[in-house]
Amino acid sequence: MRLFFARTPAEALDVFETVDGDHGRIETRRHAVTHEVGWLTTGRRFPGEPRFPGLAAIVMVDAQTERAGKTTIARRYYLSSAPLDAKLAARAVRAHWGVENRLHWVMDVVFHDDLMRLRTQHGPANMAIVRHIALNLLRATPGSQSLAVKRKSAGWDEPFLLVGITQAGR
Repeated sequence: MRLFFARTPAEALDVFETVDGDHGRIETRRHAVTHEVGWLTTGRRFPGEPRFPGLAAIVMVDAQTERAGKTTIARRYYLSSAPLDAKLAARAVRAHWGVENRLHWVMDVVFHDDLMRLRTQHGPANMAIVRHIALNLLRATPGSQSLAVKRKSAGWDEPFLLVGITQAGR
């Protein structure tokens, strides 16, 4: 994909740029979208070749971040089954990262996911499933407490735990 975007003239791409200034940094994102996806899906097939049924667009995001006088540049690529324009692709990418960050933040803060020491065989995957089930049950539990308070309450108070487990299906 890197070569495709490097060789494609800028006027052949749909481009949209955003600038954010938050949390002590300035981030400029340039979103480029192409609907020329035929080169990724050919009639010839080789063993192990990836297939992209329904592929409609390829998105490239160049992000330049300035923080404390230092500049970093990152490039990411996305495949989309929706025929997005650059502005809509920018919103979709931001929404994707918002969900990712929200989930990972909750898993780290509420369940201390980073401190888990399971590293071998099926342990990490199994415990990730258990933690996600627990997170969904906590979110479905009535009450305005934070997820961390609900988690502690479920561990300390059996009636609260019972309400959390039985109310989740409703």
